[in-house]
Amino acid sequence: EVSNTGSYAGEEVVQLYIRDLVGSVTRPVKELKGFQKIQLAPGQSQQVAFDLTEEDLKFYNADLEHVAETGEFIVFVGTNSRDVQEKRFYLKD
Repeated sequence: EVSNTGSYAGEEVVQLYIRDLVGSVTRPVKELKGFQKIQLAPGQSQQVAFDLTEEDLKFYNADLEHVAETGEFIVFVGTNSRDVQEKRFYLKD
């Protein structure tokens, strides 16, 4: 949930990142997978939801195959890449 605690209307960009903890190929620490720009009136709060699919977890491996590997991931959501909330999840066969 994002809140506007100010006295003026404003905009915020909520960003979604993932991190693959045990991939066969070294990948960025945080990969941007989605974002939403929202407008908030003074005092307004709004929930923001993202759909994260197996396709979002795919990358090109050493054989140039577009794959999603099983393993542990972290999903980060926040208004920038440093100020985030995080949760871990597992992709299984």
